[in-house]
Amino acid sequence: MGVRVALVQINPTVGDLTGNAILIAEAADDAARLGARLIVLPEMALTGYPIEDLAQRPSFQRGVSQSLQALAQELATRGVGGCAVIVGGLGRAPSGAPTNTATVVRHGTLEAVYVKHRLPNYGVFDEYRLFEPGTKPVIVDVDGARVGVAICEDIWTDGPQGPVAQLTAHGGVDLLAVLNGSPFEVGKAAARHTLAATAATALDAPVVYVNLVGGQDDLVFDGGSFVVSRLGQVVAEAGRFHTQTLLADGDERGRRIVEMSDEEQLYRAVVLGTRDYAHKNGFTSAIVGLSGGIDSALVGTIATDALGRGNVVGVWMPSAYSSAHSREDAADVAARCGIDYRVHPIGPMVEAFDAALGLTGVAAENIQARVRGQVLMGISNMEGHLVLATGNKSELATGYSTIYGDAVGGFAPLKDLVKTRVWALARWRNARAAQLGETEPIPANSIAKEPSAELRPGQLDRQSLPDYAVLDAVLDRYIEHASSRQDLLAAGFPADAVAVALAATDRSEWKRRQYPPGPKVTSLAFGRDRRLPITNRWVEL
Repeated sequence: MGVRVALVQINPTVGDLTGNAILIAEAADDAARLGARLIVLPEMALTGYPIEDLAQRPSFQRGVSQSLQALAQELATRGVGGCAVIVGGLGRAPSGAPTNTATVVRHGTLEAVYVKHRLPNYGVFDEYRLFEPGTKPVIVDVDGARVGVAICEDIWTDGPQGPVAQLTAHGGVDLLAVLNGSPFEVGKAAARHTLAATAATALDAPVVYVNLVGGQDDLVFDGGSFVVSRLGQVVAEAGRFHTQTLLADGDERGRRIVEMSDEEQLYRAVVLGTRDYAHKNGFTSAIVGLSGGIDSALVGTIATDALGRGNVVGVWMPSAYSSAHSREDAADVAARCGIDYRVHPIGPMVEAFDAALGLTGVAAENIQARVRGQVLMGISNMEGHLVLATGNKSELATGYSTIYGDAVGGFAPLKDLVKTRVWALARWRNARAAQLGETEPIPANSIAKEPSAELRPGQLDRQSLPDYAVLDAVLDRYIEHASSRQDLLAAGFPADAVAVALAATDRSEWKRRQYPPGPKVTSLAFGRDRRLPITNRWVEL
């Protein structure tokens, strides 16, 4: 490449302009001391990403402008002024509209500003609604090397008039720096490598791809910044799910990190999303209802890994239908994870409701879940813990949760994980512990036993839902691939399972709208990705 480049993947917080500027300045200072001449930060590193409608607030726009100027001066004061530092942030077009920008900072000045051309308008992205696109390329000189700039989607949707083609038309570049805020989903890393390789071969120049890391509401950014040679080969790669500065100067010879399994990627993404949601919103501890089942056991383990032993409260809330093995398994996972374990029987409270209202059937069952939700919220209000909901994607899809009951909480770590993946992640986490010589956090019985809500005698999930292996396969095709009823039947799925899954999913949209946020880890999560009307008489054919 001819120039030493620092790929700086940081974990900013949306709106924390002062804190983010400190992260940038410190990382740039460290990189410069290691000889970097070009320092590349991720997309919107100064503002955090995505900023949603903050982009359109004049006060926020002014704050970003002032922070960027102050950052330029701080870099010069620290002795980094001779380096070219490319900072993602927010700008304004001549029309006054906000723009997604990459600013080249050098010698205490804002030397050049690149405006993102391609504004994604699908899935979790609403950039076409928020920003005005750019049209012009930016090429800067760094120690004699011509460095082009692009932002994320600019290399995902290129063409004859696209940003990469523009750089070729302007005499080409010796290096392309791409700033990214690319959310995690399983398998996406390979897609990023392919896109960067395509751009590198088109330009006959290396590409440095710098990505955000961290959780922001329901999004998780996994880092994984990398360098692609002019031949399209990945020659250097940063770690995943943690902050890091990767230095590259053209001497790399295929230095790659070990690939993670899908289960490890998913687990690390959920832990990171949970940790950052808690910490960035001022929580240092969490509380979870421990039922003895697999979902609450996994959530308790995730919370412990995210926030640390001693920072999680687990509450077992037995009713008249709670089994002895549930009590044993709830206490077991608490002991294994170092959870502050408490027991609050709900029988007297349920009896009070029953005496006052005379509820029967499903209404009586749901009172148990709602009383448990009140217990968790009461302790949360008194002690300041973040309540973690334990529902998984299979339950959310089919409405197999009680609104204002087990659906209460501030965050839902399993929201985008179907039941079969919950089991897979539990087995992976135990295997990882065994590999490290640690205590397996999840009791074997919680993994092995048949799922039950335990709201009536002898209740089992399979009495009202198809087998989870079948259900999850149907849900994957229906939710993530928009398969029709006819498509599913043609694929060989049982007609009764298809009927139950589709009907339950379609009528449960109102519940999902009221569920807490949770980390998006698949290509299509409930929430930003899938927006369907609640009032809706369409029946899938």
